[in-house]
Amino acid sequence: MAKRVDKSPSQQIDARIKELGDWRGQMLARLRALVKEADPEVVEAWKWRGVPVWEHDGILCTGETYKAVVKMTFAKGASLADPKGLFNSSLEGNTRRAIDFREAEKINESALKALIRAAVALNTSKAKKPKKVAKKA
Repeated sequence: MAKRVDKSPSQQIDARIKELGDWRGQMLARLRALVKEADPEVVEAWKWRGVPVWEHDGILCTGETYKAVVKMTFAKGASLADPKGLFNSSLEGNTRRAIDFREAEKINESALKALIRAAVALNTSKAKKPKKVAKKA
């Protein structure tokens, strides 16, 4: 019996982009490239039965694909400054924020990379804080 070889998260994302085979795959590939340009240390993950996830000391953002949009959800988006007004979805919550990209929509690449870098800075600032140790009486 042949041994099953699991694909790495990066290979699964590659396969998803290829499987889409339309503008959504192209958009997801471009967003992925921008994440990697903004944070060369980013780690790719594949979670929740098929969602590309980019992490650096915790989740930065996800890349979900739907019929009409490619949604880039920032895990801690509500805590990020968005001076260029990129967030246009999931605005009602206290934690996440998202950007819906539609077919033929131009990406403000410099603003998006700045947002990704801000998400990295937020995650790394929280990751380096020492944990409080309870004092024993």
